[in-house]
Amino acid sequence: MPEQPEKWPRGAAWTLTHAHDAGQVAGIRCGKCNLQRFYKPLELREVIGNVTIDEVREKVRCQQCGSREWMDAELFHPTGEQAHTIRYRRLVQIRWEKRVIWRDE
Repeated sequence: MPEQPEKWPRGAAWTLTHAHDAGQVAGIRCGKCNLQRFYKPLELREVIGNVTIDEVREKVRCQQCGSREWMDAELFHPTGEQAHTIRYRRLVQIRWEKRVIWRDE
């Protein structure tokens, strides 16, 4: 199983790209409604950018309760049983909406 390299530069950030290369999974959980979802780091990188897991924690919001302050995120290596039972939340598409806002004068 790939791990973090032995000669990792001191002070270098472990980003989502590094996590994908190491075979890690991102688990994001809401502490308020106890909802946990699993993501592939490469797909999170498409939406959020190549950031550390601490920055992911700050940028995500619970879809059920809308909370930001209860969110927790971690990177981990799934065990053999977990690797077969984890249901990933997959990225289908990114859509940008254009809205028109009017003001009467």
